[in-house]
Amino acid sequence: MLRAAPGIVMEGVHKHYALDGVEVHALRGVDLAVAPGEFLAISGASGSGKSTLMNIIGCLDVPDAGRFSLGGSDVTRLDADALAALRNRELGFVFQGFNLLPRTSALENVETPLIYSGASVRQRRERAREMLERLGLADRMAHLPSQLSGGQQQRVAIARALVNRPGLLLADEPTGNLDTATSGEILDLLAALNREEGLTIVLITHELEVAARAGRRLVMRDGLLEH
Repeated sequence: MLRAAPGIVMEGVHKHYALDGVEVHALRGVDLAVAPGEFLAISGASGSGKSTLMNIIGCLDVPDAGRFSLGGSDVTRLDADALAALRNRELGFVFQGFNLLPRTSALENVETPLIYSGASVRQRRERAREMLERLGLADRMAHLPSQLSGGQQQRVAIARALVNRPGLLLADEPTGNLDTATSGEILDLLAALNREEGLTIVLITHELEVAARAGRRLVMRDGLLEH
């Protein structure tokens, strides 16, 4: 069972940074509310600010101005240690490139986040096995990433993201390296996790057909969300 899903509230969030000596305003006063258990897709062109927004939602970065609350915690007031604790407790991440350890089995890849949670070796192994079985990989646990198809690798990555039982999954272009049929399977899986487990999902994509699979869709343009 996954953790109770946290809600997201952003009010007037700004973020800027320097790129080659030029100040870039990546976010220009973003307002966003995501209800617990929602499946939201955010689409937009390259440079629109959606990756910066994902990093802030994922507690990998902090706003320069504005308010951001995750599960009732005011993220803008947290120090680095508290941010890391919140990230490990509440969030799971899935990326376009899978980011699996290449010389490590599927089972050991999924166990990795649990090493930092204080779980025993037995607990880690049991929870990783359970998650892989739920995602249809019971017969692939001992395989290395190179022995798995792209879709299977992404399922391992999703299992790893969920093994700590977070309430919020952040998926950054999760189908970007997959063919059309496999992309559909992964999107079906995400939809099922949202529907059956109440998992909150925020999906970042530049593909409109992928965004269409979510329950709600927003478009990012020039650092602002179009509601």
